Amino acid sequence: VQLQASGGGLVQAGGSLRLSCAASGSAFNFYHVGWFRQAPGKERDFVAAVYWRATNTNYANSVKGRFTISRDNAKNTVYLQMNVLKPEDTAIYYCAARLRSYPADSTVYVTADRYTYWGQGTQVTVSS
Repeated sequence: VQLQASGGGLVQAGGSLRLSCAASGSAFNFYHVGWFRQAPGKERDFVAAVYWRATNTNYANSVKGRFTISRDNAKNTVYLQMNVLKPEDTAIYYCAARLRSYPADSTVYVTADRYTYWGQGTQVTVSS
């Protein structure tokens, strides 16, 4: 599967952005998807993830209540709605995917090393 992240940009603090992660390839509905971000000079950190059936999600504490991850399997797309953005949210945002391990796999993976496929990243800059 190939992933294409988009929707980044420059926004003032308190504003909103919606990122999209579009996937090509078949059976995307069987993939878990996560969003990660990397600020200059820092490691890549977990932001949010959604289980392949979209019934389970997980968020980093720093974004809980502000960001929402969702997916539209009919469109092979996962979204990250980001509200009340803060300057510390400035980073390159990456989406990643991994195939479910087994049919009943409901795990929401939160570490980068558990993901197999990565998009190219989209820059989000929040000005104060």
